[in-house]
Amino acid sequence: MFMSADWIVKTVMIGLAFASLVTWTVFLAKAVEVACARARAKRAFQVIAGSASLEDAERALVKRGGPAVFMVRSAAEELRRSTRVLSYAGDGGVKERVVSRLARIEAQAGRRLTRGTGLLATIGATAPFVGLFGTVWGIMNSFSGISQSQTTNLAVVAPGIADALLATALGLVAAIPAVVIYNVFARAVTGYRQNLADAAAGVEQLISLDLDVLKVPGAREHAAPAFAAE
Repeated sequence: MFMSADWIVKTVMIGLAFASLVTWTVFLAKAVEVACARARAKRAFQVIAGSASLEDAERALVKRGGPAVFMVRSAAEELRRSTRVLSYAGDGGVKERVVSRLARIEAQAGRRLTRGTGLLATIGATAPFVGLFGTVWGIMNSFSGISQSQTTNLAVVAPGIADALLATALGLVAAIPAVVIYNVFARAVTGYRQNLADAAAGVEQLISLDLDVLKVPGAREHAAPAFAAE
């Protein structure tokens, strides 16, 4: 049917087949990326939840990577920068700066993980219409052929219409998996954002605890080197 179709219908079919290939390629690549990202975030959260201080969490995660680990390092860096002014400015400013840093890290990680999924949404939305265009064009050519042959014999009409309908079928083959995969990834990314939110909450709790410890008389002089005043 493909070889007997009009060249425009052939172009539509090739484009839809390519779109289907892109859909499954994105699915495989993003599935691995999302799985690895969620696993890293869960492991980092477990370490954060089990740490007694931000310094302990930073030390335990020193050889690991990922946004959740970067949250710990960023918060520790901000605390080190702010320790020398805590006696004068209080801890409200450092908490705000840490929360701002964590929010930016979480937003950037979410955007990075959603790259490529917009292509799935585009394919899912446009592929049926592209296939329909190929079908309409093929049927128009079939009707033109009928007028030229001056016959309505089913053996003459059916092949052209079947070729045209194949374009719509390919459009649905490309669109349906794209929509399903896009929805699956949307839910997975939402779960990943929740994992990062849990990690950020854990970091904020450790920051709050460390700041409270520094308020204890004599604690500043005996503070760990990581959080000592510069």
